[in-house]
Amino acid sequence: MAMAAASTRPQRARGRGHLAAKSLGGRTRLAELYQEGAAKIRLPETFDSSMEAVIINTAGGLTGGDRMDWSVVAGPSTRIDVTTQACEKIYKASADSAVVETSIRVGAGARVDWLPQETILFDRASLSRKLHVELDETAEFLAVEAILLGRKAMGETMVQGLFRDRWRIRRDGRLIHAEELRLGGDIAALTAENAVLSGQVAFATLLYAGPLAETYLRQVRPLVESHMGGVSHWREKLVVRLAASDGFALRKILIPIISALRNGAPVPKVWNL
Repeated sequence: MAMAAASTRPQRARGRGHLAAKSLGGRTRLAELYQEGAAKIRLPETFDSSMEAVIINTAGGLTGGDRMDWSVVAGPSTRIDVTTQACEKIYKASADSAVVETSIRVGAGARVDWLPQETILFDRASLSRKLHVELDETAEFLAVEAILLGRKAMGETMVQGLFRDRWRIRRDGRLIHAEELRLGGDIAALTAENAVLSGQVAFATLLYAGPLAETYLRQVRPLVESHMGGVSHWREKLVVRLAASDGFALRKILIPIISALRNGAPVPKVWNL
């Protein structure tokens, strides 16, 4: 009987991807690459000194019990842009939560832009996500995370489910940013509250840590003011919060802000495919 029970256990997706970069001849070069299971990393050709990494979940989405782990190490004086091949889809979970953990380390004089495309949460999805970042005193870091509660254009909404998001960002071992987000139970009723999302179903957080925070504040504030959101600056940290009626409306706001935080550089090409 035990063998029969084991044979009907649902198959779960597992993946682990690791990328490390070094500076060589004034360009960012590959130092280490490891990929296991459903995690794949591709490195498109670039025409400047930076490296672009596209992370891929070959499982095509995640559900309860699935797990993905990503790690990125940017050596001194390197520049890495990390994005995803497509939006990550989190499907209905019959049990447990999907788990995604990302670890990023940025060395002296290096910069990492963490630019995944949107995560789509379907009805009764359950996702627990963690982002851990370690920065050198002279490193720069940009993070963008966008969430869609269903796909409005397809008539899909997230009514019930669970979403947990945990960020911990440290500079030289000192905690400079921490946040915890938890949406659970009756998601539709919760996000309808004015103090939460006021009925909006698409939202994003952007964070920049580095010496240009104050400069970026002046550029980003006019882009945010006419929309549902806000921007704050404290020392060498800038945080932007956005909410919109759907994914298309969110992108229209998000892309110009990302470009401003990248000194005018566009989002990665896969965002437009």
